[in-house]
Amino acid sequence: MAEKKKVQKKPRVEKVITTDLEALNEARAQLKPGMTVRIHQKIKELNMKNEEKERVQYFEGIIIAKKNNKLTGGTITVRKVTDGVGVEKIFPINLPTITKIELKKQAEVRRAKLYFLKRDYKKKLKEKKIA
Repeated sequence: MAEKKKVQKKPRVEKVITTDLEALNEARAQLKPGMTVRIHQKIKELNMKNEEKERVQYFEGIIIAKKNNKLTGGTITVRKVTDGVGVEKIFPINLPTITKIELKKQAEVRRAKLYFLKRDYKKKLKEKKIA
């Protein structure tokens, strides 16, 4: 009888992402319309030599809508005004590229959707302090 050679399998090496998941999940749970937040997101780019480069870019603005809360497809819509041009970005809440969410300030609002801020709304929102 011919003996079969045992092939040793290489152990899988899993990439460990060193983000503080508990703090991130806690920040996600606290998100409400009217909050000014800074969302840090990892972005991959290709340079001239076709090498992948990863960097962190942040987007700071006010949350104008939150949809589907903690479900898989939950999103938040963040709006900021840059040089007189309004920019909105829709972030899935469970997006793996989001590394950090900083809560800057909280405005007193009585609505769940703040779409009136898109139009020419002149009044400033009253701020509450975040404890």
